[in-house]
Amino acid sequence: MFKTNFLSKERAVELVREHASPLFVYSRSKLVEQAKIMSGITSPFGLDVRYAMKANPHSEILEIFREAGLGIDASSGYEVEAAIASGYKPEQILLTSQQLAHNLAELIERGVQFNATSLRQLEAYGKLFPGTSVGVRINPGIGSGHSVKVNVGGVTSSFGIWHEYIAAVHTVAAAHKLTIERMHTHIGCGTDPIVWQEAARISLELIKNFPEARIINLGGGFKVARMDEEQAVDTVRIGELLMQELRHFSQITGRQLRLELEPGTFMVANCGILVATIDDIADTGSDGYEFIKLNTGMNDILRPSMYGAQHPIMILGESIEEKDYIVVGHNCESADLLTPAAGDPEVLMPRTLTRANIGDLVLIGGVGAYCASMAAQGYNGFPKTKEIVI
Repeated sequence: MFKTNFLSKERAVELVREHASPLFVYSRSKLVEQAKIMSGITSPFGLDVRYAMKANPHSEILEIFREAGLGIDASSGYEVEAAIASGYKPEQILLTSQQLAHNLAELIERGVQFNATSLRQLEAYGKLFPGTSVGVRINPGIGSGHSVKVNVGGVTSSFGIWHEYIAAVHTVAAAHKLTIERMHTHIGCGTDPIVWQEAARISLELIKNFPEARIINLGGGFKVARMDEEQAVDTVRIGELLMQELRHFSQITGRQLRLELEPGTFMVANCGILVATIDDIADTGSDGYEFIKLNTGMNDILRPSMYGAQHPIMILGESIEEKDYIVVGHNCESADLLTPAAGDPEVLMPRTLTRANIGDLVLIGGVGAYCASMAAQGYNGFPKTKEIVI
C-alpha cells in the first residue's frame, strides 16, 4: 500500500502525542536517497540538478538538498528569497517564473540566474541588464501529463515562449545585446524513457536556433509511483538515452551542452506522510456510502480534489476486517474528497480499508510533494499544519 512507509504505528502514535495531528512527517533518509539517485544520472558534458522547490519549500528539506549538492529551481522571487534564507548562495538558484519578479533587479545583482518565460520578461531583463547573458524558456509545442492541468507544454500551456516566436526572441536579444546562454523546455510528467528521449530530441533541435547557448534545461516531470498500481520512472534508463542524444548532438554540431534537470515530485513525494485522525464516521443509508471524516482535508492535501490524484491511505486501528469507505476532509466543501476516481475529482471511488473507528490514526502517503506547499491553506479557518523531518 505504501511505497515508502517509514512510520510504524508506534512511532506515529508517539509523534502525534508530541506534536498533535494532523501532522506532516518527512523522512530525512528518504530525501537523501532521492538526491543520490537523481545526482547519479550521467551526462557527457556535465549535469546540474536543481530541486523544484515549489514541490515543498520546507526549510529543512532545502537544507538537506543543499548539503547533497543540488541547486534550486525557483518559481518566484519569494521562493528565491526563501532559498537564500535556507543557506543557498544566489548563484545556485535559477529563477523561472510565470510572473515577473517584483525584485528582479536586486536578485540578478546578487547573482541569481534568470530564465525569461515570455517576450515581455526578456524585454524587461534586457532593459535592466543590457549586454549580459540570460536564459529563455521555450514552449516546444507538445506536452505530456496525466491531465491538462499538469501539462506544461503545447497549445494548452501558457508556460514559455511559443516556439514559432524564436525570431522575436532574437530581435529582443539583439536590441539589448543579450546572449542566450541557456534554453529551457519542459514537456511534462511521465515514465516512458522513449518519451523523454523524444523530448530531448525536440529540445536539441530547438537549441540549434541559439548557437551561443551552452546549457540545455529539460525541466522535471520524473513521475513517482505513489500507489501500487502506478509505474515509477526509470532514471537510469532515461539518463542513458539523454546521454546518447547529447553525444549525437555534439558529433553533429561540435557543441557540448551541459544538462540541467529540475525534479520536484521525484525528490520528495514518497518522502512524506500526513498523519491524521478519524474525527467522525457517517453513512447515507443502504444504497449510499459510508464516509470517514478526517481532521485534515483540502487545506492540507488538495491534489485529490484538484486532479483526482491518488494517495495511499492506511488506518492504524485494531481491526483486520476490511470495508469500503469514502474518505473525506473536514472542510465544509463537497469537493473536499480524498478518495476520488483516478483522474476524475468529480467521481467518488470507495477505497477498501481496514474497519475504521473514531479516534483511529490514519496515514496518507505520497504527500511530500505539492501538498503542504499547494493546499487551500486558511480555508474554513483551519491553521497551517505542522511539518517535521525525522
